[in-house]
Amino acid sequence: MESITSYITDLGAAVALPFIIFVFALVLRQGAGDSLRAALKVGIGFIGINLVIGLLANVVGPAARAMAENFGIELTVLDVGWPASAAIAFGTQVGALAIPVGLVVNVVMLGIGLTRTLDIDLWNYWHIAFSGALVAVATGSTIAGVAAAAVHMVIILALADWSQPLIEDYYGFDNVSLPHGTSVAYAVFAIPMNALFERIPGLRDWRADPESIQQRFGVLGESTVLGAVLGLIIGILGYGFDDPRADSIAILALAINLAAAMYLLPKMVAVLMEALIPISEGAQSLVRKRFPGRTVYIGLDSAIAIGAPAVIAVSLLLVPITLLLAVVLPGNRVLPLVDLATIPFIVCIMVPIFKGNLIRSLIGGTVAMAATLYISTGLAAMVTETSASVGFDSGEGATEISSLVDGGNPLSGLIVLAGRMGWAGLAILAVLGVAFAYLIKSMVSRRAEVEEEPAL
Repeated sequence: MESITSYITDLGAAVALPFIIFVFALVLRQGAGDSLRAALKVGIGFIGINLVIGLLANVVGPAARAMAENFGIELTVLDVGWPASAAIAFGTQVGALAIPVGLVVNVVMLGIGLTRTLDIDLWNYWHIAFSGALVAVATGSTIAGVAAAAVHMVIILALADWSQPLIEDYYGFDNVSLPHGTSVAYAVFAIPMNALFERIPGLRDWRADPESIQQRFGVLGESTVLGAVLGLIIGILGYGFDDPRADSIAILALAINLAAAMYLLPKMVAVLMEALIPISEGAQSLVRKRFPGRTVYIGLDSAIAIGAPAVIAVSLLLVPITLLLAVVLPGNRVLPLVDLATIPFIVCIMVPIFKGNLIRSLIGGTVAMAATLYISTGLAAMVTETSASVGFDSGEGATEISSLVDGGNPLSGLIVLAGRMGWAGLAILAVLGVAFAYLIKSMVSRRAEVEEEPAL
């Protein structure tokens, strides 16, 4: 099992998902040619998205390090980023079982009608492996870790079902959900905060979505121009003008690269969705034929959502804000670095809840990042112990390591908290998780009935 899981994870999402899509399309009777075409386009889309994310990491990372030096940040816990977290998670005994356990949970929930999401994004099962691995360390029991991973999967699928209409309405992805461990958990911050914003005079009426900003400011409100402006701001904060020639080159290069990211990400997402739409339609046709009245959502990586202008803009603004929070928050010990480039994954479900409003999203994102820093600080010792158990070496000489993704994830924190309470805590969380899934199922069913009622 460890060998199979290791092979899938070594392939990576850009290779593993096209293979899964090809097989899935054949099962849906899409034809060998159309199935191969769809699979390759999915791979091309993911490679394009990963290239742009890599571009963001390569240009934002050095600027963030420069800002950390300028702010005089000296913190003892190093943010090693999601690639290290995924490697640590899949390197454990729980990680070796995460994919089959996650699949079994998903199939059982589909079979009994407790979810509508079919999560085909196997590579991102590392999120449940990560929390499960931490629980295994906390309890000294691999079985407890596997149980925690299963509970994590139940909650993720329920949240994916709940947020699917937001994904469809805001991003335009029909019958697609995002059971992504990083993204869905942050709905817990956005939902109450948006309700609060709706009660604040002025703020509730303030239209600050990218379209409204572009209408008001013309070319200055366009996403590419906004990316360039944010690049200038981040560059100036990071590099300053100690060496006018070198620093100005770095600042201008950062501005152009961020403008390019704002332009290219939506294009890459469009390539990906061009291949997935026929697959989704084929799945719905098969389900309607075999199970009349049921709908299935195709669960995908939230990378397909991070190309929205509001998501990228808010994420870039949160880079200096997160570094500032790391300095001023009492008790924080985490130095944010590697995962600053993955903030889009944290906010991509928050933004639709805020209806694309940049002001609301920025405030909500700031609160979320503050909580993330505290959670990653609290889990640092456990993450460090887990990494040592699989022989991971940060190579940075840090006394402790953690990450914003998923070391600071609120759902990971909740599951580890339950794990520290032993089997009783896990049992309580399991009951609550299933009850939550049933509640979401009822909400989704009522919502579907309302949508299907004929207009009078």
